[in-house]
Amino acid sequence: MDIKEMNLKLIAILQEWDPFNVGEEAYDTEIVDVVQAIHNLHHPSDLAKRIQTIYEFSYEQWIPLQDCTKISYKLLAVKMDAVCSL
Repeated sequence: MDIKEMNLKLIAILQEWDPFNVGEEAYDTEIVDVVQAIHNLHHPSDLAKRIQTIYEFSYEQWIPLQDCTKISYKLLAVKMDAVCSL
């Protein structure tokens, strides 16, 4: 899997997530920021905290860290799959 395919999978996962139940298309800016964070972070806890910060900044609502950790594991699994297949 190349970087483009990986990014498309990551975007699909994040669009499906919809933590505030406002619709998949509402998170374009946050998704771009999270995908960038995935490229820079490697630990689920670090990524979860970054996800929480990104969404909280945009929506002024807090997502429980546990929810962010669950999605971070899914996202990092895609990243690891891409890295291992290179």
